Amino acid sequence: MHVAGELERSGTRAGFRPRTAHPHLEQLEPSPTIIGVPYEARLPLKTLRLDRGLANDVPGDLGDHGGQRLFKIRAADSHGHRSSASILIKRMYATRGYLSTGLPAEARPDRITLTASEHRETLGTVTVAFDAKGGLAVDELFGEHVDTLRTRGRRVCEFTKLAVDPSVRSKRVLASLFHTAYIYAHRVHGYQDLLIEVNPRHVRFYERMLGFVAKSEPRMNPRVNAPAVMLVLDLSYAHEQIARFGGRAELAVDERSLYPYFFSVGEEAGIVGRLRRP
Repeated sequence: MHVAGELERSGTRAGFRPRTAHPHLEQLEPSPTIIGVPYEARLPLKTLRLDRGLANDVPGDLGDHGGQRLFKIRAADSHGHRSSASILIKRMYATRGYLSTGLPAEARPDRITLTASEHRETLGTVTVAFDAKGGLAVDELFGEHVDTLRTRGRRVCEFTKLAVDPSVRSKRVLASLFHTAYIYAHRVHGYQDLLIEVNPRHVRFYERMLGFVAKSEPRMNPRVNAPAVMLVLDLSYAHEQIARFGGRAELAVDERSLYPYFFSVGEEAGIVGRLRRP
């Protein structure tokens, strides 16, 4: 998986309105909100550099909520939201020299695309692909490594098409996308291992910030025209880190991972309950 875009030092502030909104998105019926999330307090932040397009390469109108600005996590289940996410993916991939086809116009039953948005403008997106009869995109380059996990009885899924607008200087946007995707994959559907393909330059980021482990040597990925390494995250490790750090952003001063910016255990339980409703 390759993450497109960067959260970088600039003159922008958390929640700055990006330039990626679909021109007709404001006129479309909004997708149901999974959760509304306040931006983190303005604390000193180190630069977050996300990887290229995660081989992939990193509701209603919003106002203040008790004095806090919110962004919302939604499933991109309408044409307008998928189109807006595709625009962001293509722009972020292109700025880093990667190829990308964006998202297909129609959603697939073995995948779910999530977006983070403010005022109906897309700030970030990630797609969760569940292992199915046709396999995963990561099988194309690293099939033998994926099959090793399957042979061990592990249920595998993949995060792809991750992109975050570089004007959004918020660790919580990325953390909320990852946490919601984790909830879908692990808490709701019971998948055990998360796979991503990343540029070798960004391996250390995923190891340090989320606990991924490299499981392959670099190989050329023709889908994005760049080298890639397969990383694996045991989702039980993520579960432990969320229990320890989730919802405790004040711990980010000493804890350098993204987990303090994840939801609290109670917030996660509420999301799981909503997603499991028929």
